Amino acid sequence: MTGEKLTFEVGLEKLEKLIAGLEQGDLTLEESLQKFKEGMELTRQCRKLLTDAEYRVEMILQDGETGEVKLQE
Repeated sequence: MTGEKLTFEVGLEKLEKLIAGLEQGDLTLEESLQKFKEGMELTRQCRKLLTDAEYRVEMILQDGETGEVKLQE
């Protein structure tokens, strides 16, 4: 992957395209392995973006006086 700034939505779209290409079954073994590798990297990046977003939500919900996290249903 390049050093471009990836958004979750763009990453998910790229993953969907990779999966569709793999499911077609017309790639060589080497091409399939390369696409799989790219997909794993995208998955890692998307997971990090989600983890970062969860952290940000927790910080927004955190009560500044008590330090407790206010979880909402």
